[in-house]
Amino acid sequence: MPLGTLDRSPPSFFKQGPSSLSKLMFFSALSLFLMVADIRFRITQPVRAVLATALYPVQWLALQPVRIVRDSSAYFVGLDQANASSEQAAQKLILQSLRAGQVEQLMLENNRLRKILGLREQLAISAMSAEVLYDAADPYTRKIIIDKGLLQGVALGSPVLDESGVLGQVTRVHPLVSEVTLVIDRDLAIPVLNVRTGARSVAYGDVTHSGDGLELRFMGSNSDVQVGDLLTTSGVDGVYPPGLPVAKISKIERRAESAFAKIYCTPQALVAGARHVMVVKPVSAQIPARPETSEPVVAPKKGTPK
Repeated sequence: MPLGTLDRSPPSFFKQGPSSLSKLMFFSALSLFLMVADIRFRITQPVRAVLATALYPVQWLALQPVRIVRDSSAYFVGLDQANASSEQAAQKLILQSLRAGQVEQLMLENNRLRKILGLREQLAISAMSAEVLYDAADPYTRKIIIDKGLLQGVALGSPVLDESGVLGQVTRVHPLVSEVTLVIDRDLAIPVLNVRTGARSVAYGDVTHSGDGLELRFMGSNSDVQVGDLLTTSGVDGVYPPGLPVAKISKIERRAESAFAKIYCTPQALVAGARHVMVVKPVSAQIPARPETSEPVVAPKKGTPK
């Protein structure tokens, strides 16, 4: 073979290129440059969008088995929960039907006794429905905004209820919306009645224990209270109608060094998730004023013997 036809290039093993340290420094500098450029100028954003669009079908196909298994398990769990909820709803409906019959009988007896004793008849509760728009912006208070205001007849101080109990009280009224202070707010107090014992007290918003409950203050350490006692509105404040559920006693702390017990309560209303509420007219606004006597008061004449 002629010498001119031989390959004169050296084998790859003997080729000399950039050193490993030079390559490391070059690619490190390139990486830093690309990271800074991506953060400042978003130069790789279109590339990422194209890659994400191109890989989406592959991701979708890869996730289908996982999604099928998850949906199947969620279906069976949801079916069990639906059956359990249906049974609870049926039991609750039967219990409410029995209580409704008892309430009607008690109302008839109550009206008869009031007529016999000559007491004032109970007032019919006037209420309107409203929807919760959003929570108040102040992070240090527990307030919500509803979609009814002065134009709809909302009065300042009106009690606000949900399907479970007392939710709060209207503390500010605007033409189209109103601000409701929740029962767990530290500035709100409600006169309550212990259904079991009949003792009256005042429930305050609790901000020291859990932040989402109430506290019975100024109750003696030897007071007859138990965990699970239901507290309802007493009606002595002229704002809340009597008998509305407010809270249940959840924890009692009796200390020897203190004359008062620490009594914590859990509200009955959905203070964190209410969407639809009822605004009740204050009791004092529903009581008709007594007619004043029209007889003039005659002053005694001067010189008239007493």
